[in-house]
Amino acid sequence: MCGLAGWVCYQRDLTEHITPSAAMTATLVCRGPDAAGQWISTHASLGHRRLAVIDLEGGGQPMSAGDGLPVLSYTGEVYNYRELRAELRALGQEFLTDSDTEVVLRGYLQWGEQFVERLNGIYAFALWDPRVEELLLVRDRMGVKPLYYYPTADGLLFGSEPKAILEHPDAEAVVDAEGLREVFSIVKTPGHAVFRGMRELRPATVLRYGRDGLTERRYWKLRAQEHTDDLDTTVATVRSLLEDIVERQLVADVTVGTLLSGGLDSSAVTALAARALARQGSPAALQAFSVDFAGHEARFERNVQWEDPDTPYAVEVAAHVGAEHIVVELDNADLLDDGVRSAVLRAQDLPVSTGDMEYSLLLLCRALKQRMTVALSGEAADELFGGYTWFHDPEAVHADTFPWHHPFEQAGGIGALRALGLWDRLGLGEYVKQRYTEALEDVPRLAGETGLEARMREVGYLNLTRWENFLLDRKDRISMAVGLEVRVPFTDHRLVEYVFNTPWAMKTFDGREKSLLRAAMRGVLPDSVLDRKKNPYPSTQDSRYEVALRARLEQVLRDPAAPVLRLVSAEEVRVLLDAPVGSYGVGGPWSARAVLERLLEFNAWVTDYGVRVVT
Repeated sequence: MCGLAGWVCYQRDLTEHITPSAAMTATLVCRGPDAAGQWISTHASLGHRRLAVIDLEGGGQPMSAGDGLPVLSYTGEVYNYRELRAELRALGQEFLTDSDTEVVLRGYLQWGEQFVERLNGIYAFALWDPRVEELLLVRDRMGVKPLYYYPTADGLLFGSEPKAILEHPDAEAVVDAEGLREVFSIVKTPGHAVFRGMRELRPATVLRYGRDGLTERRYWKLRAQEHTDDLDTTVATVRSLLEDIVERQLVADVTVGTLLSGGLDSSAVTALAARALARQGSPAALQAFSVDFAGHEARFERNVQWEDPDTPYAVEVAAHVGAEHIVVELDNADLLDDGVRSAVLRAQDLPVSTGDMEYSLLLLCRALKQRMTVALSGEAADELFGGYTWFHDPEAVHADTFPWHHPFEQAGGIGALRALGLWDRLGLGEYVKQRYTEALEDVPRLAGETGLEARMREVGYLNLTRWENFLLDRKDRISMAVGLEVRVPFTDHRLVEYVFNTPWAMKTFDGREKSLLRAAMRGVLPDSVLDRKKNPYPSTQDSRYEVALRARLEQVLRDPAAPVLRLVSAEEVRVLLDAPVGSYGVGGPWSARAVLERLLEFNAWVTDYGVRVVT
């Protein structure tokens, strides 16, 4: 996947400012542990950290097309690079490597800026064209790969992560009241980067920066189209698309495995990957990884989010498809380890916590990295096919807010934020309402569509463009923190376009969640997995974990200068600390546990990260 960083400035000679550019790139060593590169000219600097996945010997970067020609710093994967390379060769382009990086570079030379519309993949890249002295920043359609930028008084800084930009002396790690609202509201506003003055490049966007300033263009957007296929054709199309997508995403010159929870989404990816490898004659079994917690099955209690433990289903799927199954078992000591928690905060740059899920994900990814460099994940299937509880709760569906807020309104984390006084103090109600109104204005609509179908189009769009971006960012940052590339087949834009426009009545034709995906996988997966209720990503149910969190926060509160006390008073925090364990939800991003985590992370963020909070 790699990491990139750079600087464009027309008022200075950057060949005399090598140190800031090198320092920016060095912050991304975890994203690219295999190699480093730097390219500097008078007005542009491009840095690159490489995670070698395709053409291990020939894909070094930044990559130049020749003297006086464009230079590229690229992250991600283009899955149709072989077809594009053949087409470009037929048009006269000559290639020196077998990398997808060079296909992107030659594609720009052949077709100009519009070449991005031909790409199928997950990518973010910076391209400097010396012929016109302009910078191009590009991000993939669904926003799987991150890219940030920061206008300065005389130029533009950019990088795969905020930490790269903040390493430059012209950038400040300042967070104002709106930044805090973004952190605590979990609305994931497209383009918002939390740090003042910084922007995240929106998905499917081309940014052009030159002497005349900055312009942005969206090159792709979900559109409302009439779905004319019948049910059988729709199910077959979903199956066919997924088979093609998974096979494409197995292409690599390194070992590829899967993340397997035992739920429908990850099981579908694992099964299709195992089948594709068998067709290719692979001598080795697919490796599938799961996470579990010591004693989890014995203490498990069913609740509104989790129906049953995951591991038995993961074991069954692995055996069914002939995969080698590896369980990474964790205990509270693992989740509470200071090094793990510091690594997660450093990876995300922000105190945006989903409770213990981040820490277990980091440890899971570390275990994968010991055996492989690339893994496939089931991310985005719930947003696409309607898997979450809030898709099927009429109150959540018709609530005048983001649907994922509703399940946690009273007993969950919103209740906890209210108990702390933070909800009102930060004006989170008004902020969420503002962002929700903006999001609805962006929804594509089908002429004549009304009632539930029209509303479910809105709900689906909100999930795909807000909630899913929150999860994709989390998965990318934490996996890349250990140098693991995670690919997400359900974000392929062909599948997204097709399923988004499938009527809600068809997506739930059997009266359950994810009916289309379940039907498409019938005969591929065991019926026990196909008929299983949706479970979120695993979370520990050991109450001692929350008790330990409370003890840590108690310790923080003993310091009257603790940064968290700029947000809440010790008396307000006491409301959460004195409540019975589980009072405000049992897991997920809106549980009290996650709010406690976020307070602890905020404190470390300001103390250790050097963030200046201005409210």
